[in-house]
Amino acid sequence: MRAQPPASHYVGGAYVEDESGDAFASIYPATGETIAKLHAATPKIIAQAIETATIAQAQWARTPGAERGRILRRAAKIMRERNRELSELETLDTGKPLQETLVADAASGADCIEYFGALAADLQGQHIDLGAPANGSFVYTRREPLGVCAGIGAWNYPIQIASWKAAPALACGNAFIFKPSETTPLTALKLAEILTEAGLPAGLFNVVQGAGPVGAALSSDPGIAKVSVTGSVPTGMRVMRAASDTLKNVTLELGGKSPLIVFSDADIANAVSGAMLGNFYSSGQICSNGTRVFVHRPIMEAFLRALAERTAKIVLGDPMDEATQLGPIITKAQYERVLDYMAIGKAEGARLVTGGGTARVDALPDGLFVQPTVFADVTDEMTIAREEIFGPVMSVLSFNDEDEVVARANGTEFGLAAGVFTRDISRAHRVAANLRAGTCWINTYNLTPVEAPFGGTKRSGIGRENGRAAIEHYSELKTVYVELGDVDSPY
Repeated sequence: MRAQPPASHYVGGAYVEDESGDAFASIYPATGETIAKLHAATPKIIAQAIETATIAQAQWARTPGAERGRILRRAAKIMRERNRELSELETLDTGKPLQETLVADAASGADCIEYFGALAADLQGQHIDLGAPANGSFVYTRREPLGVCAGIGAWNYPIQIASWKAAPALACGNAFIFKPSETTPLTALKLAEILTEAGLPAGLFNVVQGAGPVGAALSSDPGIAKVSVTGSVPTGMRVMRAASDTLKNVTLELGGKSPLIVFSDADIANAVSGAMLGNFYSSGQICSNGTRVFVHRPIMEAFLRALAERTAKIVLGDPMDEATQLGPIITKAQYERVLDYMAIGKAEGARLVTGGGTARVDALPDGLFVQPTVFADVTDEMTIAREEIFGPVMSVLSFNDEDEVVARANGTEFGLAAGVFTRDISRAHRVAANLRAGTCWINTYNLTPVEAPFGGTKRSGIGRENGRAAIEHYSELKTVYVELGDVDSPY
């Protein structure tokens, strides 16, 4: 076991264990090796986490924002200093190539923690002049923390998701309890260690492990003021139902079947790059991926030729080798799901351009590798164009004009992201305005700077992560009316 933590959970500033919780393992997807064994949180562990968070939060809320910010910025500095260590652990836990985790996981988590550390001293209310010069009455608002917040993470970006949720919560004066995916439980524990080392008081960031029952317990507990989820639509629906009994705040960042539109005047090389980033990065296991690539009919074959040529050069291999560009699928179940969708695409008549099946890495015969796959001649009603696959499977569809493609792009229950490639800047903004998606990219894809809000519409979610918008979701406004004159009463 190459990555065994001292214990399964981190509560009250220290590792804790309760071996009566269900046992589960973290598996390295490239080899099938068990790298850590843990236990799910029991009701005792969950209660301990909520109790210690509640006590710690009361004092944290009274801590000046500038001091909260200093602690967060120290944590970001430590994360950057340990980026390789954190990246290697993330690669073991997820199977994502080290080439990727070195730049896109702990590093982006550090960016987020630093960003909200800088905002912590600048949480402002508003002064409202009531226009009563005789007595000068006015209203002001205060931005106050919610209390104890909980986060439920997904397995594709474990430490990044933990950071995206915890950073604004802590900056606003809340305590935070994070439940990682049971598939990738390890790096959140390292984040907890780093926050403690940076000076975060004990109890303000707790990690509890487990599957759905642990998430359900956090979602329904009256001691939790807010729950934030990154995951599938069914998971989000279950959390909303569980949270409804206590009317707690909920934000959801869920799935997608996002469109990427390539007009005939686009730079084809850039558009191909965007499509590959939007389908093959993280082995296609990204919720915002642009898996429906709509290509203007006049450039379809040129686009497909360039795409096939570049896709064939993608390097599959050992995720710990920095030359590797594409790693394995996260679990055996997900691996089989992706292969099933490839078979469905072929059976429903899509044209296989490249890939379409399993891949073998000789040095890793038990690795869960699949070929990066491109289907062309895909139609809107095909299963691979309607359902989220969460693997390196791209569907390419043709279109004739702008109005048609916008209508078809919006013809989905999802609304997480969208992209458009064109040299016509007027058309780019017009199309972006008409796409029903929470995040749109023009002439790029899948870039998520922490300064920019991120989230979806329709069944892709509620609320936003990152940017100043996240402050709205981890705090609430109190209105204070100040009367400086006499009180007039008819009684």
